[in-house]
Amino acid sequence: MSDSSPDNTPNGVSRTLLAEASGADSAIPQNIRSLMNFLRTFVPFKQMDDGPLATLLEKSSIEFFPADAPIIGPEDGAPEKFYIVKQGYIVGERDSYRHANELPTFDIGPGACFPVAALLGERPTRTLHKAQEDTFCITCSKEHFSRMLAVCPVFRDFCLRGVSSLLDQVNRQIQAQAQSTLGEDYSLNTPLSQFIERQAVHCEPTLSIRKAVRIMDERGVGSMVVTDANRKPIGIFTLRDLRRFIADPGADLDAPISSRMNADPISLSPDATAFEAALIMAKHHFAHVLIAENDKLLGVVSERDLFSLQRVNLVHIARTLANAPSVDALAALQSDVARLAETMIAHGASAEQLNHIVTLLNDYSTHQVIQLIIKEQGDPGVPFSWITFGSAGRREQTLLTDQDNGIIFELEDSRLWESARQRLLPLASRINAALDQCGFTLCKGNIMAGNPKLCLSAQEWEQRFNGFIDAATPQNVLNSCIFFDLRTQWGDATLASRMFAPIRRRIQQHTLFQRMLATAALEHRPPLGLFKGFVTRKEHGLEGVDLKKQGLTPFVDAARVLSLAHGVEASNTIYRLRQLSEANVLETRDARAWEEAFDFIQLLRLRHHLHCKREGKKLTNLVAPNALNDLDQRILKEACRQAQRLQRKLAWSYQL
Repeated sequence: MSDSSPDNTPNGVSRTLLAEASGADSAIPQNIRSLMNFLRTFVPFKQMDDGPLATLLEKSSIEFFPADAPIIGPEDGAPEKFYIVKQGYIVGERDSYRHANELPTFDIGPGACFPVAALLGERPTRTLHKAQEDTFCITCSKEHFSRMLAVCPVFRDFCLRGVSSLLDQVNRQIQAQAQSTLGEDYSLNTPLSQFIERQAVHCEPTLSIRKAVRIMDERGVGSMVVTDANRKPIGIFTLRDLRRFIADPGADLDAPISSRMNADPISLSPDATAFEAALIMAKHHFAHVLIAENDKLLGVVSERDLFSLQRVNLVHIARTLANAPSVDALAALQSDVARLAETMIAHGASAEQLNHIVTLLNDYSTHQVIQLIIKEQGDPGVPFSWITFGSAGRREQTLLTDQDNGIIFELEDSRLWESARQRLLPLASRINAALDQCGFTLCKGNIMAGNPKLCLSAQEWEQRFNGFIDAATPQNVLNSCIFFDLRTQWGDATLASRMFAPIRRRIQQHTLFQRMLATAALEHRPPLGLFKGFVTRKEHGLEGVDLKKQGLTPFVDAARVLSLAHGVEASNTIYRLRQLSEANVLETRDARAWEEAFDFIQLLRLRHHLHCKREGKKLTNLVAPNALNDLDQRILKEACRQAQRLQRKLAWSYQL
């Protein structure tokens, strides 16, 4: 322990922990034990063993800072101390953002530490840290901080990776909690190499079907991979193929297996994840995916391998939704999607993966609804595509979603547009009603295909979108934020993409419209209060942080503006951030931080929806901050700070 005299500084009063120590022969003095118990309620200290934590505190002091006192700032040079807030609150400000309408860079409370990045980089901090109220900090020298990095892996991981290490802890906790219920013992992030337990069963294309089936039976497998002389997979024959084969009156068991195999099977490398395999199975209704490396067969992974212990699995749900015989049957299947989401969490799925899964299953429901309604009402006689906007257009749907959709059709003769619309509108309205029955609630703003204004020819859509740009009124800017996140959900996908391509090019050249989009994007501020805590909202008798409007929307809106301005074609927010990074519009480190923050808020939202379902409550995006555990609160606050940083980047880009 330190035996130096108390250190009095201009900004605060320091008191060494040794001065409080009682019993020099005690293994861990009482005052240090008390501080250890305090730090045990915060990460990363709760993960540290007693030895390293006591070592950290033995060389530390308690320092007092009165309200409004500066603690450390850019003008102080490279920091000489590491600080942990013991009592009180710290606010951070940056010179370039200090004006009346701007919130502090951050505010941190007990258990938080600073200035880690500046200490690691041996550079001045970019932020002025001030005491918001009378505050006590545990402090130690930069030399002792460096020693702790060397001797304590937990502390080093936290300091080097920051929020990423906290997110890992959250994900482990979520996964462990879900696994305790579902009993799974592996992750969807598991590489496929771990599923290769035995030599893949394969044969040459000339082998007879009779012999191939006999081998499959003897080996107890559900598929036979057909390979060439170099063991390159060229086809696959499964039990499902066998059932169809047997049902054929002209089936010849002595025919070569190549005559009945599925040619060009999809292969993944052994480094690919179980999630990638599951997604391919769900998209294509496959029961098997090959594992190959350098065009050589290594193994086969089946849906049973991926989901053997689940009551409900992804491939089964996708296949069932895609073949549901009625709208009533589709509606009854939607509860399986929620159970699947919990299962995916148990497998370690990220929010990005869960969004893609939920969106994929919602697409299957929509596809089947359209097919069933066309069968019910008859073909309208006008080829059309069903397009979707907003979160569905971005593939970011959760369990709480309404409809944002439209119809696009292509007829060269404009005189036929109105008659085509009148044939399509009754069908569209019936589809909207059926989707509502399946849990996709009707849009309160009537952004639905049954609205005549949203059942348009490709030329009319282009005219409408150009109108948003030409007359950039507040309503048109708001419409742009909804409609410019679009994709085809059913029908010819090229129709919408061809229509939107010139719109995207025009936005790139229209800086004034970009600026108006950026201004609108700054209206949804992250829910951080000026002094501590969160800014909450009230809705239907509930009060909390709106994870969608206050948490996710700042990321979604900023990423959309930057993507449209720089020709990025992706509509998904995380993909947009990645492509903006690849285009050097965003720094890689910043883009990664914003991606992690967005993913955490989305995962928190999904978990909240699942909790509401389990409790039989109405699904809502409002979460009471005090209902979250300390770790979730801390990361949510940091995620909101990252949203502030992204908005500042946007404001700086357009001088707003």
